[in-house]
Amino acid sequence: MDSLWSSAEAAACVAHYAARGVSEDLALRTYSARLLGGVPSLVMHGGGNTSVKTTAVDVYGDRVPVLCVKGSGWDLATIEPQGHPAVRLDPLCRLRALDMLSDEDMVNVLRLNLLDSAAPNPSVETLLHAFLPHKFIDHTHSVAVCAVVDQPDAEAICVQIWGKRVACVPYIMPGFQLARAAGAIYEQNPDVEGLILLKHGIFSFGASAQQSYERMIDLVSAAERYIEARQQGLRAIAIPAGRTAVSGADQRTAARALSLARGAIGRLAAAEGAPGCWILDLRNGDEVRRLVDDARLAELARRGLSTPDHIIRAKDGPAVLPAVQPAMDESAWLAGVERSLAAFASDYKAYFARNNARVGGIKRPLDPLPRLLAMPGLGLAGIGKSAADAAIVADLGEAWVATLLRAEAIGRFEPVGEADEFDIEYWSLEQAKLGKAAEARFARHVVAITGAAGAIGAATARAFAAEGAEVALLDLDEAGLREAAGRTPGGGSLVLPCDVTDAQAVRTAFDRIAAHFGGLDIVISNAGAAWTGMIAELPDETLRRSFELNFFSHQHVAQAAVRIMRAQRLGGTLLFNVSKQAINPGADFGAYGTAKAALLALVRQYALEHGADGIRANAINPDRIRSGLLTQDMIAARARARGVSLEVYMAGNLLGQEVLAEDVARAFVASATLTKTTGDVTTVDGGNVAAMLR
Repeated sequence: MDSLWSSAEAAACVAHYAARGVSEDLALRTYSARLLGGVPSLVMHGGGNTSVKTTAVDVYGDRVPVLCVKGSGWDLATIEPQGHPAVRLDPLCRLRALDMLSDEDMVNVLRLNLLDSAAPNPSVETLLHAFLPHKFIDHTHSVAVCAVVDQPDAEAICVQIWGKRVACVPYIMPGFQLARAAGAIYEQNPDVEGLILLKHGIFSFGASAQQSYERMIDLVSAAERYIEARQQGLRAIAIPAGRTAVSGADQRTAARALSLARGAIGRLAAAEGAPGCWILDLRNGDEVRRLVDDARLAELARRGLSTPDHIIRAKDGPAVLPAVQPAMDESAWLAGVERSLAAFASDYKAYFARNNARVGGIKRPLDPLPRLLAMPGLGLAGIGKSAADAAIVADLGEAWVATLLRAEAIGRFEPVGEADEFDIEYWSLEQAKLGKAAEARFARHVVAITGAAGAIGAATARAFAAEGAEVALLDLDEAGLREAAGRTPGGGSLVLPCDVTDAQAVRTAFDRIAAHFGGLDIVISNAGAAWTGMIAELPDETLRRSFELNFFSHQHVAQAAVRIMRAQRLGGTLLFNVSKQAINPGADFGAYGTAKAALLALVRQYALEHGADGIRANAINPDRIRSGLLTQDMIAARARARGVSLEVYMAGNLLGQEVLAEDVARAFVASATLTKTTGDVTTVDGGNVAAMLR
């Protein structure tokens, strides 16, 4: 591992923050913390913590010693100076004289001594930082170090790797007792450059930010060299920065397997009183495949995760599913998946019962669902309430894979035991990191939108994303798609250039959606375009082109969506942009109106035939929406033909108000909430008597 320290960049960081009134100490703390946080094999998703001992001015104008330590909720990769809240140092150091300190009292002392009462809670390892004398302190969960400390003879290996450069601290749950033990061990070994926390991670320290950072890099590099000299065909440690897209035949297999598995998870979740929709994130890199295809997978998966800090997000390891094959008996495979998930849930409940009895029966059980799926022949999937959450779990899964493979290469992977896992998983201070905020209305739902580069499609994407949905955007206009994605909240839209008149292209795109998110819940079939001309004079080619886009493309989309939804057995929603032309045809719009009338019949057919699958099919009938369909030139021509202004033409309805793309988007969202409505037609035109259903 190379040092990324740059004196020029460090100086620039100091200058940048000095303009905002930030001290040099805190600016350098921010700079080196980001260097650590930007390397996944060191720190992942809020893990690790960093600190600096400095001074700050309090409300009385006095300069007081403070510990600026990472606050809860901050990620080292993107941390800002306020992510290291200042805590009065002297009261923290006095705590070391106590024999006991409860977690509640520890948190209370930390908050009472914050210089800013609105600052986030300081790290649960704040006292460890306080009890060590060094100015700068860094803590990571390095993959290489965890591969060493998760060994049954870890202390002996540490001596081989580092000699007297480090001292080892036995596993103790984070908090007051760990801080006291670490402080005492350091005082017995005052010349060490760092502390190795067995079954946990590594601390480094120094008089400057650069010294502490470069000690961390040097100590971790020594562990990497030790492993590399003994590893069995493994490359240097490099955890991928996010997923690699699955393609080709593997994508079709992944889409089918994940859809089936997502449905099984949803049904088990509902039976356990948990939400039925979950997002999946598949990883299938070389190292992941090496582990999930290992004959020992079932036994390895039961050993636990590489560091206790990951347990609150990923539980104690993956559920192992039956092997995935391109051509397999899906019914038999699904039955095996359901047995595997049920066994995981049963084992989790037994684990909870054993350990809750041990601590006096005071805990309330979390849901017994896995957060990782190990699928031989396919990969490892993270499970979460959102795409971002699933990605975090998948990243932690990849860190587990990397650690386990290297630990096995040098000995035996043996992380903390069950009791310690439980104490961390059910520790209130750890659970608080996850937050308990209410979820948005369409959180956990995957929504696919065609015609997403257009006004209505883009507005609909924004509306569903604002409601918490994961959105996939489809359109032939790739540049327009990317622009729409850039304006969609959350920034996690899946962009899929696609010609929806091509059935195979649609099938491939929907396979990509299922492989990316794990499945599909709602489809907005919105793509369309109008061709004009008197019907009796209309060339066959024009009529066929209209039907290809305004009818057959919707059939392609619905077929691809229903295939996924039926595999999931979680129901689903098909919503179609039908247009008022289906009910109230206009002169010179025969090519468009007849195709849309056929589309309305198609909507009703899907409602009729797939209600038993829990799949609802409904239509939205908008009219006079400024878009690629109703262009400014077309609006002007129609207004001139009627002898009115553009504004009067656009507001030519019973309400006298122009109908916007955002109004249509809200109608799509509203229709998606009507869980017991199917075969419905919702009109969004401000009021048009001729288009009213009768």
